[in-house]
Amino acid sequence: MNTLQNQTATPESVWGILQEITKKQEETDRQMQETDRRMKELQKSVGSITNNYGSFAEEYFFNSFEKGQQNFFGKKFDEISRNLELVWKNLKDEYDIVLYNDDAVAIIEVKFKAHENDINTVLKKAETFKILLPNYKDFNIYLGLASMSFYPALEKKCIENGIAIIKQVGDKVVINDKNLKVY
Repeated sequence: MNTLQNQTATPESVWGILQEITKKQEETDRQMQETDRRMKELQKSVGSITNNYGSFAEEYFFNSFEKGQQNFFGKKFDEISRNLELVWKNLKDEYDIVLYNDDAVAIIEVKFKAHENDINTVLKKAETFKILLPNYKDFNIYLGLASMSFYPALEKKCIENGIAIIKQVGDKVVINDKNLKVY
């Protein structure tokens, strides 16, 4: 027989049980807040590591272009910009590397490790660039994806979309721009 059935609940016993439940809930809340705090710290740390990898890749490719690799896409580019952030009305975009000459612009999106879903980001860059810098709307726009690593499906998708593949191979930068498209 259950002993609880034989006991009569008094207001004092109910109050004691409620106080104990409240204490346990408060402790659980404190533990959850501490877990949330630790998760935020971890996210910040992981974000910093990811940003460092991205910064490394941008620095590597920018230095390669700045030191003479400006002759590609069948064109010679005279000027180079880095981390160009443009805003107009409700439209905002950032361009990792932009190369210019008298009639063409090369926009290069840089990733430490590129993925197929980056293709849409790269394609959008041509559209936003022409809107944000209308004086370049009649220029030939070329697109490139620079990454420290590529995989075959990503390279295939770049080629299908007319995007140059720019990658590190040993201590060199290799550019595949055979199927490049003008945007």
